[in-house]
Amino acid sequence: MTMRRTALAAAVTALTLLTTWGGAHSATAAPTAPAPKTANAANAAGTCAVLAPGASAVAEKAVAAACEQIGVWYTWGGGHGPQPGPTYGQVDPSDPDSAHDPERLGFDCSGLVRYAYARAAGGDPLTGNAYHQFHSPQVQQRFTAAQATGPLLPGDLLAWGSGGSIHHIAIYLGAGKMVEARESGTRITVSDVRLGGDYAGAVRIAPPAAAPGTFSTWGTDVWTHKEPSTTSPRVHKFPGPTTVRIECQKHAEPVTAEGYTNDAWSYLPEYGAWITNIYIKGAAWLDGVRTCP
Repeated sequence: MTMRRTALAAAVTALTLLTTWGGAHSATAAPTAPAPKTANAANAAGTCAVLAPGASAVAEKAVAAACEQIGVWYTWGGGHGPQPGPTYGQVDPSDPDSAHDPERLGFDCSGLVRYAYARAAGGDPLTGNAYHQFHSPQVQQRFTAAQATGPLLPGDLLAWGSGGSIHHIAIYLGAGKMVEARESGTRITVSDVRLGGDYAGAVRIAPPAAAPGTFSTWGTDVWTHKEPSTTSPRVHKFPGPTTVRIECQKHAEPVTAEGYTNDAWSYLPEYGAWITNIYIKGAAWLDGVRTCP
């Protein structure tokens, strides 16, 4: 009897070990895939969502699009390809943490903002870096650093910088929270709004159709100038096509470029600079734009 019990116990033990080993082996051979980083998953966790009322439909869609990217890598220069979306980054010579950015598909801060508003508004309304976005012709309203988060709505863009330079930008969620691609070595995340240091204020983006005097540029590495002359100091360079708001235009120095000659220049108030009309899509003398005094 003892021998039969011993044999039975041994059989049970062997079956248990076989089952346990088989389960472990199956788990190794076919691991459960992690849940995708979706807006619904993020919102269910309470980490990324529209957290206050009052924002426009476009702004709320921009928040949703940014929240879908929670967990995606920050990559320096990421998100600035020909079309909005994640791209492999570059090494930032000033930041050792960016060494692996060329291997990581993701966004930098302005690349995420560009993607979010392209998804929300259609087209590509917020090209360029953080400075260009903060001074975009799509800006409907500005808020100073001293106003803090009181007047802000979800979808507003918060910016950091000093001396006229903007080096970081993020999307406000409401309730003192923002979604951002912050720095190399980290992933897109929700953070508390940082109002100290060099916080420069915030802007609210208008739907593209609501921004008056907006035109598209063309060409690559196009410089703007302090005065309507190529010999005046350079101000900003547009690396590729973008949208600009034109306040007025005037006849000044003739310019020959790209096979065209034109003496018309347009003033860009967001940049405090002039651009030759050669690089503005439209007629040589822009329709509907007043003459500068």
